[in-house]
Amino acid sequence: MIFSRLLVFCSFLLLVSGAADVINKDLVVANVERSLDLSSQLLKVSHKITLENSGKGVIKYFLFSVDSDKVKNLSFLGATGSDTYRTPLKLSQVNIPGHKDAKFWRIDLKDDITSGKSVTVEVECVFTHILKPHPAEILQKEKQLVLYRGSHYLYSPYLVKKQSTTITLSSKNVESYSKLKPMSQTDNVITYGPYENIAPFSVSPMDIHYENNSPFLVITRLERVIEVSHWGNIAVEETLLPASASDVYYRDQIGNISTSHMRILSDSVELDVRPRFPLFGGWKTHYVIGYNVPSYEYLFNSGDDYLLKMRLLDHAFDDMVVDELVTKVILPEGAHNFVLKTPYDVERLPDSLHYTYLDTKGRTVITIRKMNLVENHIQDFELHYQFPRILMLQEPLLVVVAFYFLFLLVIIYVRLDFSITKDEASESKMRVAGYCEKVLSHQDERAISYQNYDEQLAKLKSSKDVNAFQGAMKSINQSYKENTAAISDLVSKIKPDAAELADKISEIQKIDRNLRELYKHQQAFYTDKLGAGKNIPRQQLIDTENQFNKKKEECIEKINAIVKSMQ
Repeated sequence: MIFSRLLVFCSFLLLVSGAADVINKDLVVANVERSLDLSSQLLKVSHKITLENSGKGVIKYFLFSVDSDKVKNLSFLGATGSDTYRTPLKLSQVNIPGHKDAKFWRIDLKDDITSGKSVTVEVECVFTHILKPHPAEILQKEKQLVLYRGSHYLYSPYLVKKQSTTITLSSKNVESYSKLKPMSQTDNVITYGPYENIAPFSVSPMDIHYENNSPFLVITRLERVIEVSHWGNIAVEETLLPASASDVYYRDQIGNISTSHMRILSDSVELDVRPRFPLFGGWKTHYVIGYNVPSYEYLFNSGDDYLLKMRLLDHAFDDMVVDELVTKVILPEGAHNFVLKTPYDVERLPDSLHYTYLDTKGRTVITIRKMNLVENHIQDFELHYQFPRILMLQEPLLVVVAFYFLFLLVIIYVRLDFSITKDEASESKMRVAGYCEKVLSHQDERAISYQNYDEQLAKLKSSKDVNAFQGAMKSINQSYKENTAAISDLVSKIKPDAAELADKISEIQKIDRNLRELYKHQQAFYTDKLGAGKNIPRQQLIDTENQFNKKKEECIEKINAIVKSMQ
C-alpha cells in the first residue's frame, strides 16, 4: 500500500514539474549529413538525419539536443519530413533527467518507425551572436576576421553510426582551422568526415578562423505598431514594406530622412534606407518607417466576428538579427473577446489602452514580445475578436453632434447682443454694408439684362424680324427698369450714412443711362438700316458697330471700376 502511494506521488511530481522524457536506447542514428553556413553573421545549420529502429517496439518520436554552449544563441529550430511536401513536424521542449545543461526537443515523426526500419528527417537550426570578431578591433583598411567554435560531431543523445559535416565560409581566406581527419578544404568549403560510431553526447572542439566581411548589422529593438481601422485602412510603423504599402515615411529623431529611395516591385515595395551617417563597428542609429495598407488584404470578418492575419515580424534586411521584438496591435474601440494564435512561443504582455481622436474609453492594445529572432520567424499571427458593427456609427455621430453644438454656439454668439450700449457707428456700417450688397446684386441683374440685349440685337441683325425683337425686349426692359428703380431707392437710403458711397452709386446710375442710350441708338440703327428692302454697305455696317461697341465697353469699364472700389 505504501509503495503504491509512493508511486502515485512520484507520478504526480513528474506531471507537475513539466514535460519529461527518456532516451530510447533502441533508436540509432544511421547517418547524419550536417551543413554549416558561416557566410554571414548567422550560423545556419541543416541536418539530414537518418533514424533507424534497432529494437522490437514502435518509435513515434526522437529527441534533438543542443549543447549548453550554444543554447543561449539558438534563435530558430524547425524540423520537416524528407517527403516531397517537406511536411512540418511538431516540436516540443522536454526535460531529460541527468542532462540539466543541455536542451532537448521532442520531434514527433510523421510515420512510426517499426522494427528494423528507418526514416529520414531534416532539422534546421539558426544561431545568432555566435561568430566573434578576432581580433576584436581592426583598422578600417584591414580585413574582418571572425572565429567560430563548435564541434566536429552532432551533439546527439543517440549512437551515430556515420556522420559528415560540410562548412561553407564567406571567403576562401582561412587563417586556421582544426584538422580532425578525414577532412579537406576546397576554396571556401571545408568538409569533415565521415566519422563512424560516435558515442552519444560526444564533443570534439572545432575552431575556424577566417575572413568574413559581411555586415554584422543587428536590430537591438524593433517595435512594430499595427493600428487597425474598420474604415478600410491599417496603419503600420516598422522597418519593412509589403506590396500594397502606400504613404510611406522614413524619419529619425531629427526629422524626415530624404536620402532614401522607394521602388515598387511586383510583389513588394522596396525601400532603400540610407542613414544620415555610415555605421562603423559599435555605432547605432534609430529610425521609424510608417506606411498604410488596405485592410481587405489582412482583415476578414463574418458578421461581428473578425480575424486579423498579419506577420509578427517582417523582412528588414538579409540575414537580419532582431534582439528584441515588440509588436503592438491597436484594435478599434469596442472590440472584445480576443483570441491570439501565434506560430511560435511569444510573451504576451498585459493589454493596455490607446487614445486617439474621437475615442471615449480607449482602444485595446495587444502587446507581444519575443527575443532573438531571424528571418525564419517571418510568419503570420492570427487575432480573433468581436466588434459590433453598429459601433462604426459612433465616430460619425460624434462628429455630427460636435458640429451641431459648434454651429449652435456660433448662432447664439451672432444673434445675441452682449454690449451694454448701442454702437451707432457699427450699426451704421452694418446697415450700409447690407445696402451695398443689394446694390451690387441689382447691378449684376442689370448686367445680365445688357447681355440679353446684345443677344437680341444679334438675332435682329441676322433675322431682320423687328416684331420678334420687340416682343423679346419687353421682359428685358421690365427687368432693367425694376433693378434701376431699386438701385435709385437704395441710393436715398445710403446717403444719410455714407454720402461718398452714395455718390459712387449715383455715378454708376449716370454712366448706366449713357450705356442705355447707346443700346437704344444701336437698336434704332438696326431697325432703320436693316429693315425689309433696305441695304447698307458692309463696311459702313462694320464701322458703325465698332463705334457702338467701343463706346459700350468704355461705359462698362467705368462701371466695373466703381463696383470694384465698393467691394
